[in-house]
Amino acid sequence: MSLKFGTDGVRGVANAAVTPHYVMNLGRAAAQVLGVSRVVIGRDTRRSGPMLEAALAAGFAAEGVTVDLLGVLPTPGVAHVARIEGVAAAVITASHNPFADNGIKLFAMGGHKLPDDVEARIEAAMAALTDPKRVGNEVGTIVTRNDAGQLYAEHLTAMLAGANSRPFDGLRLVLDCAHGAMTGVAADVVRGLGAAVVVVGDQPNGSNINDGVGATHAATLARTTVEHRADLGLAFDGDGDRLIAVDHRGNVVDGDHLIALLAADLRAQGRLAHDTVVVTVMSNLGFHKAMVAAGITVATTAVGDRYVLEALGDGGFSLGGEQSGHIIIPEFATTGDGLLAGLLLIDFVKRSGRPLADLAAEAMRSYPQVLINTRVGRPWAEIADEVQPEIATVECELGGEGRVLVRPSGTEPLVRVMVEAATDELARSCAERIIDAIVRAGA
Repeated sequence: MSLKFGTDGVRGVANAAVTPHYVMNLGRAAAQVLGVSRVVIGRDTRRSGPMLEAALAAGFAAEGVTVDLLGVLPTPGVAHVARIEGVAAAVITASHNPFADNGIKLFAMGGHKLPDDVEARIEAAMAALTDPKRVGNEVGTIVTRNDAGQLYAEHLTAMLAGANSRPFDGLRLVLDCAHGAMTGVAADVVRGLGAAVVVVGDQPNGSNINDGVGATHAATLARTTVEHRADLGLAFDGDGDRLIAVDHRGNVVDGDHLIALLAADLRAQGRLAHDTVVVTVMSNLGFHKAMVAAGITVATTAVGDRYVLEALGDGGFSLGGEQSGHIIIPEFATTGDGLLAGLLLIDFVKRSGRPLADLAAEAMRSYPQVLINTRVGRPWAEIADEVQPEIATVECELGGEGRVLVRPSGTEPLVRVMVEAATDELARSCAERIIDAIVRAGA
């Protein structure tokens, strides 16, 4: 029971850290803390998914909760069902991790991610579990549904189709589904909007999710897009909540560029609430400079899409996301949605009549970014003051043409150093100087 919630649910090696026993108890504790009467459960394509699905459903049902099994469905699809039906949700996935890992993402009623204090209460409830007390008609029922994928697809299609049922006519696109949960959903939606589609990463076998494909392996998408002379390509991760794009030349368009593009388009339409966009501290300095030049305010949060979500809700903002490709548009979704973001990107490119390569180049220029991790023997809080003079010196040398971010890992005895500068060489040398100072202080 030592596994803890991270920035996106619980995650670990399936049947080792994430065991059926653990997952069943997580379901029971979540049912008690959330106080829900019904939950919908989806999963990605991992071999361990059905095993953990059965355990999680059993845990909820043991506490009297009605369980709807949605089968393989992207995380945003599960959240959408929870949103329109006003129920809680869970997704069995390890997102972009290797196939042997798995995990659980929990959503409150309406498909909203859980805040830290609720996750802490669930952890405490797990530690205090006793044998189930419900019997007879008090036990929850478990049913299997086959309509969730269609509900999600119809939602996305309705968002774009409008008077023109085929707004993507004339476009050739490549989709990389990562052998994951977007398989069987993304291509049908995009084809239905009129585009010619080439699909890769759409043959899941339980053990090939994210294996050389998807948002974390953009080379496959880039190669295929160039080979088929497509207008652009989209790659999703295993559970479909993040997006990375490539232009017709195979150049990667990361989350920062995507958010910059969408922010400009929404602002031009008068739909960027408060002329503000929300990103995490990992967003590139070039993004911040581009937003200043465009007259767009940037609100910054800690790393993790749920912190972006909280800031979006608190400020009433309409766009946020992460450099990794989690992009959140609250008007249409309660979580990151790779396909939703991809559709808005395609629509923007189509309406502009210009290639993505040109649009992305104009949206922002990325500063070279170097990220180095180092192990420490003492907690960061104990050594931070000793390292601060070197950090301050580097920041002074970089001035307005660079940035330093030093933060401890939330899960390992590591300190992460990120430096952005005008050149790769300068960024690396500055990062290594800070690493040396950390090593001296933390030995």
